Amino acid sequence: MLSRIVVIVSAAVAMTLAGHGLIPALGGFTPVLESLLPWMGWSVPVLLAAATLARSRAAAAAALVPGMVWAAMFGSTLLRTPPGGPSDLTVGTINVGVRNNASGEAVRQVAKDLDLLAAQELTRGGPAAKQLNKMFRYRYPVSTVGLWSRYPISKSRPLDVGMGWPRALRAVISTPKGKVTVYVMHLASARPGHTTSRDASLAQARRLIDADSSERILLLGDLNTATTDRGMRGLTPPLTDAQTEAGDGFGFTWPSEFPITRPDHILYKGMTATKAGVAPATGSDHRAAVASLRL
Repeated sequence: MLSRIVVIVSAAVAMTLAGHGLIPALGGFTPVLESLLPWMGWSVPVLLAAATLARSRAAAAAALVPGMVWAAMFGSTLLRTPPGGPSDLTVGTINVGVRNNASGEAVRQVAKDLDLLAAQELTRGGPAAKQLNKMFRYRYPVSTVGLWSRYPISKSRPLDVGMGWPRALRAVISTPKGKVTVYVMHLASARPGHTTSRDASLAQARRLIDADSSERILLLGDLNTATTDRGMRGLTPPLTDAQTEAGDGFGFTWPSEFPITRPDHILYKGMTATKAGVAPATGSDHRAAVASLRL
């Protein structure tokens, strides 16, 4: 009986991993499942242990199948070495946490070595904004999001990504190596069974990117969409994920105490990512995403 259960569960896990894109959205539950796909690898040792208890070679062989599928999907992520090399722009994005009284310290730690920092869940005149104003010469806050830069900001404007109020912005940064168009976005939240608003804001983000003819584009923010969520197909391509290209590991950012997924992203085009990673953010329920880029 136990060996049969192992075989059935192994087949279900392998098919879910390999064919998750074919599963209907089921009212928003499947995208949440996709956010947790990397964690399904932990089922393999459990299944192997059960097969050992059952003393079944067939069950053990079946348990290896999802392991091979998982390795094919995510093995390169764990083995990847960041390309390194010289960079021209260091950037980061952080959801500071709307109730985070230590947000000033959070951004101070994250931003000290950066050229650009995007922030979300800002409070007007709050500790995060005050601290960043001390650290950066140029700034452009809009509602609860903002961009701080060591380089001049121009052509800045607020954006509505389908939520009826501006929770995003567009600006052009003039770096020593040329101009970079920067988007900062905090897309609508996604919950099991409730991804309609998030999907609509993702679609609006894609329309904005498609309509932008800039040579270099950088999208920073809390997109409420995991790297493995089907929703990311709307943005990557045309953009490239810095963590996927130059990160060490999965780069999970949420929740901060024990991250299990990555809603915070650094996406780009017209540049090359040389390094990407995650930084702690005091008091926030998110960790920050950071990356280095060559123009």
